[in-house]
Amino acid sequence: MRRNMKNAAIAILAPLPSIVFYLSFLGHYHSNATSGTDSLSPLWIWCSHHPFLLANLLFFTNVDLLFWLISLIQSSNWMIDLYWTVIPVMLVHYYGAHPFARYNLWRSKVMIFLTWVWSIRLTHNYFRREKWEWGAREDWRFTDMRKQYAKHWWWVSFFAAYLSQQVFLIGICLPMYAVYSIEKPWSTWDSIATTICICGIVIAYFADTQLHEFVSKNDKLKELGMPMVPNLDKGLWRYSRHPNYFGEQLWWWGLVIFGWNVGHGWTFVGPVINSLCLAYVTMIVERRMVKQEYRAHAYRLYQKTTSVWIPWFNSSLKVVKDKDT
Repeated sequence: MRRNMKNAAIAILAPLPSIVFYLSFLGHYHSNATSGTDSLSPLWIWCSHHPFLLANLLFFTNVDLLFWLISLIQSSNWMIDLYWTVIPVMLVHYYGAHPFARYNLWRSKVMIFLTWVWSIRLTHNYFRREKWEWGAREDWRFTDMRKQYAKHWWWVSFFAAYLSQQVFLIGICLPMYAVYSIEKPWSTWDSIATTICICGIVIAYFADTQLHEFVSKNDKLKELGMPMVPNLDKGLWRYSRHPNYFGEQLWWWGLVIFGWNVGHGWTFVGPVINSLCLAYVTMIVERRMVKQEYRAHAYRLYQKTTSVWIPWFNSSLKVVKDKDT
């Protein structure tokens, strides 16, 4: 309980340097504009003219450096997982509040609303998975890398767990930056983007809920000393081996349509990098599955009959016929 409260306090206080700095910048800028003077310091002038660079600078100092130092003290990189669900919300408000922001009001409201819904869903899933504890454990991939790099992990973790996350998070949030750079009127493409984003959130929610129920059931069976169910192949998982990943990618690619529609098609770069990374993560997850003795056979069959990401009809009947022939 004490550890849980301590981690909660750390997580809440950790982003305050960036928040205070940015609010101070906005205060100085608006005060200057209200008084009609032109006496901004070189620092505030730089901040006002370089919103994207400022976002990266705040991320580097507050997340890459501060979070990394906290992880060294705690010997755990748990906090970056939690902030994956929070940083996009901070970025969308950051871009929207910037003095140089130009945007369509409806597109801005929809973008903020969708980002909050996405964040609440993912944050809820994080705490549900962690049994409502703060920092109970770090991502298993970091744990594996900790063992792999051993005594070098302290500095490798800066690049693997933090600097790389800056590339991913700032990259996939590029459409947010684009939306606040132009006042183009709402169009049909914005409606399409909204629909795709909502579909992604809904699919990811149901997929994660079904996975949570499956894991919880197996945990109870294990406690009772009963055989565990080797594989989840019901609900959305009947049509895709990773429907939660599919839903998450649908969300980010929906945001790209917002960016493309306001004339910034280059914003696809971030989601492409993220999708490639997730493809690699998918391979690691599946290798891990087939290494578990009780589920290896069932999962190999599941791989043969079920689509990897995009939901599709199960091909089990075809496999059976092929065996019979």
